[in-house]
Amino acid sequence: MSKQRTRGNGAGTLYQRTGRPGWYASVSMNGRRKIYHTTTKSEADQLLAGAKVAREKGELVMAKSQTLAAYLSTWLDQVVKPKRRPGTYKGYESLVRVHIVPALGRVRVDRLTPAQVQSFINAKLEDPDLSPRTAQYMHAVLRAALACAVKWGIVSRNVAKLVDGPTVAREDVKVFTREQAAQLLAAARGDRLEALYSVALALGLRQGEALGLQWADVDLEASVLHVRQQLLRTKGSLVLAPVKTAKSRRDIVMPASIVTALREHRQRQISAGKAAIGFVFATANGSGIDARNLVRMFKALLKRAGLPDCRFHDLRHGAASLMLAQGVSPKVLQSILGHSQIQVTMDVYAHVMPELHRDAAERMDAIFAH
Repeated sequence: MSKQRTRGNGAGTLYQRTGRPGWYASVSMNGRRKIYHTTTKSEADQLLAGAKVAREKGELVMAKSQTLAAYLSTWLDQVVKPKRRPGTYKGYESLVRVHIVPALGRVRVDRLTPAQVQSFINAKLEDPDLSPRTAQYMHAVLRAALACAVKWGIVSRNVAKLVDGPTVAREDVKVFTREQAAQLLAAARGDRLEALYSVALALGLRQGEALGLQWADVDLEASVLHVRQQLLRTKGSLVLAPVKTAKSRRDIVMPASIVTALREHRQRQISAGKAAIGFVFATANGSGIDARNLVRMFKALLKRAGLPDCRFHDLRHGAASLMLAQGVSPKVLQSILGHSQIQVTMDVYAHVMPELHRDAAERMDAIFAH
């Protein structure tokens, strides 16, 4: 027994079944019927509307839907693996295998509801062994996967987009003051990687970008550094991979002091019997430097310099803050850092802005004061 409400020829139907909770939406095409089941009437109405749009575009899939586990396996293999960096694929695959599939994998993709996704995210937020950031990543993976399912016509809507994702407060980044930067560079004087620390602190390169630099990327005559690739560890081996995004592929004009530091660094490589045609920053035998080894050397340098513990990546933040303090505009800083959007730059370094606003006020006061 069911209670039905017909919406006219081809318009689809919303109905309930006696003794069964929830609402059903039914749409027909070529003599076949596709049925959706969801919790509320409004959700069923949205499903019906999406199915009708998909039908009009010829994208409505009438075959029985696969489970979320089966779909995610296909999505990872056919979409993520060929198009994303190996590290990104590895992270997605781990979140799917360890968290998403055990909780939601048996649900058919077309029967997954916003309530189920919301309950899943809430449970992960309550897990003391997981950070809110990890739950946020899970939500992002589900949202991306289901967006592809919509494009493929497997589902008519992306239920993960209808869910309130975790709110994660952005932590203020640690930055080097001008005095701390000078302290670090003084401690690095004479170190085999002295030029690496100078480049990272002056130009704000990401760790992988700095380690992936080749001498072919460095134009000492024009004082320009070309950021094209990064050095990553994948499946136990160090590999050169394209930089993070199109915006990350950039050309940076180097200060004269950095050009001098790199000239001296290159000469030391040549004097040590290296041809200086491969990695700019290399091991003693000329191969690329593993990020784990760099971190170990950097931590030792911080101790020698008497500076508090921090990440190598904080040199990038230090470079950005120092440039802003010197009056470099956020738009120029975005280009130097390789941020995809100016808002990213503004959000990350918002804590520096109040000081710059005070400086701007003082400069304007100098003009108008009598």
